[in-house]
This record gives sequence, structure tokens and C-alpha cells, in this order.
Amino acid sequence: MWFSWKALPKEIGTLRIAFTRRLLTVLLLTVWLGACAGLPEGVLIPLEADVPGTTKVPILVATTRAPSDNPGILYSGERGRTIELNEIVVSIPPDQNREIGEVQWPKKLPPDPSRDFATLTVSPVADVDAAEAWFLKHRKPNRRLLIFVHGFNNRYESAVYRFAQIAHDSRMDATPVLFTWPSRGKLLAYGYDKESTNYSRTALENVLTTAADHPEVGEITVLAHSMGTWLTLESLRQMAIRRGGIPAKIENVILAAPDLDVDVFGQQLADMGPDRPKFTVFISDDDRALNLSRRISGNVDRLGAIDINDPRYHGLLEKQGIMVLDLTALRGGDRLNHTKFAQSPEVVRLLGTRLIEGQTVTDQEIGLGEHLGAAALSVSNSVGSAAGLAVSVPISVVDPATRESLDGQANRLGQHLGNTVDVMMPGSQAPRRCDPARKKCPPTP
Repeated sequence: MWFSWKALPKEIGTLRIAFTRRLLTVLLLTVWLGACAGLPEGVLIPLEADVPGTTKVPILVATTRAPSDNPGILYSGERGRTIELNEIVVSIPPDQNREIGEVQWPKKLPPDPSRDFATLTVSPVADVDAAEAWFLKHRKPNRRLLIFVHGFNNRYESAVYRFAQIAHDSRMDATPVLFTWPSRGKLLAYGYDKESTNYSRTALENVLTTAADHPEVGEITVLAHSMGTWLTLESLRQMAIRRGGIPAKIENVILAAPDLDVDVFGQQLADMGPDRPKFTVFISDDDRALNLSRRISGNVDRLGAIDINDPRYHGLLEKQGIMVLDLTALRGGDRLNHTKFAQSPEVVRLLGTRLIEGQTVTDQEIGLGEHLGAAALSVSNSVGSAAGLAVSVPISVVDPATRESLDGQANRLGQHLGNTVDVMMPGSQAPRRCDPARKKCPPTP
């Protein structure tokens, strides 16, 4: 007989555990919802204002969302039938009135541009020719393009304002283009949002292909966050299969807090083939949003919340030549530790001064390159310089591209500092001591 009264207490205990886990999930969802609630609607109504000290950020926005009848919202979270284009100019308050990494949503409308983000203009862009004209007007001397793909639970205006903040605070030298897909901006619409990324992957592929094929566009960097990393990887994978490879102009792909099944990520990379962009991944193993995603996605680790010291993951990323920045030790940002890449002043500046341009984080002359652990990194143009080491930023860096030159670089760094240097090696529990007097570091275990 399969049923046993004796087994009942154990079954009740199992039910209690399951109920407790579900309760914790609900509580976490409530916290997450509270973090996203309360934002005013209608902020896209243009405001005629010219406040001294404010900064104007023009963005070309491509979307697969359905239009909204409300001009203050512009687009809903439902799925549109075509790609629509707009130029939106966002006003950002003077630097003395805000913190780097902060999106200052107005508490009431109309906004106060001296203290709030505000929309100055919303202009439809009719077609590809008009988009080309917009790019030629706003292109940088280097002709670099940055395409941002937002994550889960984002309304149209939320994506616009967040990207304006990133573009401004990073001081990036690139023309900003936002790709926004049909997210309903609701916590319990996770499944709908995930399917909306699949719905939009051909559209993003078309945007990337059009940009890469244009002779006036130089290098292209793609910055994707959270669930938007799935959309980005799928579009690149699809492009590689369709075209026999990814265009060389798409040089850099930055994945911030990627909501990606680690096994699927490995297969996506394999499907792209060897001639793929350079990948940089921001991770944080205290990312509560990704830990929740893991629970509802078959309990498989998400790429953005892995333990980089786990040899399974470290080996995969090193083999694939992927740079990893572990932000776990950074504090601040949202309560779920899910947007550190945009809200941490150190990281957002690092984006602009190094990563968007495709540079390595560590300096060619004395950068450690392999794993800096809590070693100091400057987030200015002197990243990795001896002077920059006076600034302590708790970011762990795994950079396989400079692994072979680690010993010589560490030795030169030691000569600059005049003492020993701690170098955290992947998978180790303690730093190796690199003594300049020995001329080289001990062999890697």
C-alpha cells in the first residue's frame, strides 16, 4: 500500500518547507514590487524649459512595443507589429543636485528640471533614412555606437530614463541607441516578458544588422541588462546562424546581471562560432532578483549570480576568453542588488572610460589582469596605474586575455609600490605573494 499514516508527519514537514519557501518568494516579490512602485506616469510629455546647468541627452529609441493612446506614456507593454523609432531628448539636473547613478524621478508633474529628470522633446523618426540622418547629426568622431537593451519589469519611460542616466554618468564617447521590447512593467508578468524577448529577437537582429552594415558606423558595443541579455544573446546567435557569423563591427557585448541559464549561455556561445564579439560580464552572487529567477527556472544557476570561484564556471568563462567583473563586495544601489552596474558610481564610470570602448580594465603596463580581488582599481582614465591604486574599489576582475603576462606585470607593479602585492588567483583561498625581489611570482598552483 503506497499510503502510510506513519509517513504523514514527514509529508507535513515537506509541505511546511515548501510553504515557507513560497512565502519567502512572495515576500521577496513584495520587496521588489515596492522598489518599482510609485513612479509617476506621463513623464514623456515634453517640457519647454532651459535651466542652466542641466544636460541634454538625445537618444534614438527603437521599440517593438505597441503604441499607447496616452502621449505621456507613448508606448505600452503590449507587443507591436513593427519596429517604431523616436528621438527623445532627456534633461538631467545639474551635477551638484544629484548623485551619480541616480535617476531622479519627479514626485509630481510637471517636473522641476533643476532637480528632476525631464523630457524635452519626443520626435518620431519615420524610417531607416531618417535614423541614418539622426546618427550623422549625433555621431562622435570615433563613430562608435552604444545599443542598450533593458531588462525585466521595465516600462518604456523607465528604460529611456535609465539609459539617459547611464549615458550621462558614464561620460561615454558613443552615440546612444535604446532598444526597448514589450515588458509590461509588472512584477507578476515574468513569463510574458520572457516571451516578449523571444518575440523581439529578430527585430533586434535587424537593428544590429542595419547599424553594422552602414558605412558611417564604426565600432558597436551592446550593453544589456537582466532579461535583456537573453534577447541580446538570442539575436546574436540567430545572426551568426543566418549570416555565417557576426559582423566584425559588433566588437563588444557587455552583460550586466545576466538572467541567463549558465548551461544555455555556453550553448549560445558555441552556436555563435569562434568569430564573436568580446564579452564582458558583470556578476554579483548577492543578486536577489537572480536568485529568485533561479528558483522559478528549474533551480539552475543564473550567469549573473554565479560564484566565480566555482571551478566549473571559472573554467568555462576563462576558456571562452570572457572578462568577468564581480561586484559582490560593492554596496549601494537597489535593495535587490540587481542594478549595481548602473547605480554604482565606480562601475558606471568604468563603463564609460574603458568597457564601452572595448578596452581591458587593467592597464597594459602594470595591470594585474588575472584576478585583482579587493586590490585597488581607479575608475578614471588611469585605471591600473600606480597613482590609481590609491583608490580602493572592491571589484574582482577575471581577465583571461592578460593571463600570460601576469607574472611580469605583477613584478612591475611591485617595483612601483616598493613592497609585496596580493594577487588573488582563481579558485584559491588565499592570495599568492608576489615579491619584487624574486623577479617573478610563484608558479600558479
